[in-house]
Amino acid sequence: MTTVGEFMTTRLVTMDGNDTLTAAAQEMRDSAIGDVVVTDGDNVVGIVTDRDITVRGVAEGMDPHTTRLSKITSKHVITVSQYDDAVAAADLMRTYAVRRLPVIDDGRLVGLVSMGDLAVEREPQSVLADISADEPNN
Repeated sequence: MTTVGEFMTTRLVTMDGNDTLTAAAQEMRDSAIGDVVVTDGDNVVGIVTDRDITVRGVAEGMDPHTTRLSKITSKHVITVSQYDDAVAAADLMRTYAVRRLPVIDDGRLVGLVSMGDLAVEREPQSVLADISADEPNN
């Protein structure tokens, strides 16, 4: 059995729900990532992606300089353990139509597993794995 912990991303960026959309977008740009985990202290309260900023924020007329992440955060977060089976994690993504799962250990955020991570691990010859394993082009 391949576990989530064997290929999860541990280079995480977390932000507070009171941070602005602009701050999150700049962090994503600077870190070459497409999402931030939104936390309240040590608790994971959601995820915001670059697409969320665009579709839920800017396209809805929200001012990115003043709008807080809490306004657009995907709040019903499904989490996994680093010891969970990778196939079970993929099934959760399919069931809940999500592309990222925070990895929690003893109540602490320790990683993030994405659909791309699963593709690289489970189907390395797939187009998604090829794109996911490639260097960012931004």
